[in-house]
Amino acid sequence: MSTAIVTLKKGEGRSLKQGGPWIYDNEISGITGEVEDGDVVQVQDFNGYPLGQGFLNRKSKLTVRMMTRDPNARIDEDFIRMRLKNAWEYRKKVVDTGSCRLVFGEADFLPGIVVDKFSDVLVVESLALGIERFKPMIVAILKELLAQDGIAVRGVYERSDAKVRLREGMERYKGFIGEPFDTKVEIEENGVRYYVDVKEGQKTGFFLDQKYNRQAVARLCAGAQVLDCFTHTGSFALNAGMAGAAHVLGVDASELGVAQARENAALNGLQDRVEFMCADVFDLLPELERKGEKFDVVILDPPAFTKSRNSVKQAVKGYREINLRAMKLVKDGGYLATCSCSHFMDYALFTQTVGQAARNVHKRLRQVEFRTQAPDHPILWAAEDSYYLKFYIFQVCDEK
Repeated sequence: MSTAIVTLKKGEGRSLKQGGPWIYDNEISGITGEVEDGDVVQVQDFNGYPLGQGFLNRKSKLTVRMMTRDPNARIDEDFIRMRLKNAWEYRKKVVDTGSCRLVFGEADFLPGIVVDKFSDVLVVESLALGIERFKPMIVAILKELLAQDGIAVRGVYERSDAKVRLREGMERYKGFIGEPFDTKVEIEENGVRYYVDVKEGQKTGFFLDQKYNRQAVARLCAGAQVLDCFTHTGSFALNAGMAGAAHVLGVDASELGVAQARENAALNGLQDRVEFMCADVFDLLPELERKGEKFDVVILDPPAFTKSRNSVKQAVKGYREINLRAMKLVKDGGYLATCSCSHFMDYALFTQTVGQAARNVHKRLRQVEFRTQAPDHPILWAAEDSYYLKFYIFQVCDEK
């Protein structure tokens, strides 16, 4: 157990006391005891009341990332094993585990680490100094837990190359953990096969959080003309194709993404009905409108237009623009699937922005569904970063 103590200022720690996972630098009145950044510290209120334990990093605005509310817990191998076992047992209950997110940082009470499972390969993203020290242990325990269920891990790849590591005083890194292996991994999700490039793909190689949203949209696509914008490696487009769409056009600005999407279409025998093009969606949508194109289903799955509170206003303009352009391309009575993956673009603001777009182009929206991320990305109440994906399906009707 740690003997170093972080003491909060009087009146601070409101988020922590409501269940939040962090203590910010401006909430701390003092640190006592010998301690290095990355070590576990005891956390107490201004009056000495114990609040739990967490990792310290004085280089980060998130100075303490909480590991437990129990001041007497011993954060050792048994503790980490308990956390990982709970995470794995939860996934077995709530999702198809062929490919899934095994660990989702703070939402699994293991702050700063993400682990994705793609078939028999694990991809690790470490984003905090304290958890970095436990990374080899976490990988070894996960291998053991999966082996107990007959799953042999073929290889582990690290994608700790996000810029956020720099704010933690850490270098960005990517590479093998253990023996090298073929980093082009074949997975199957919702009956669709994909090649996932865990080395060069975005984030950890594939966006698992939209798993069941892709399924929901696919139900609308039988016999349909479909436009899938920001298609990445083709996941929504291919789900639409497998559901019997007459034709699907997937669009992305990344040449690499489009090449992978075409390869995935061929893998599923869909290359005749599902095509992909490399283009800027903001340029393409007005062009399709000028040509008089119309679609039964339009899908918008853009990257996060804002990664800070400072750029939210600009992001609103972007979301409003693509949504109103997309609505103009949907046939009367057709469907729009639209989402935001930025937690700074919260539910209320995103909903308001989509509503403004509809009013601007004189469309009436009938909500079919509102969804969030798949349950292997659990939303931990009071940990606002864990709730980031807002996903709507609408029927788009002309005003008349």
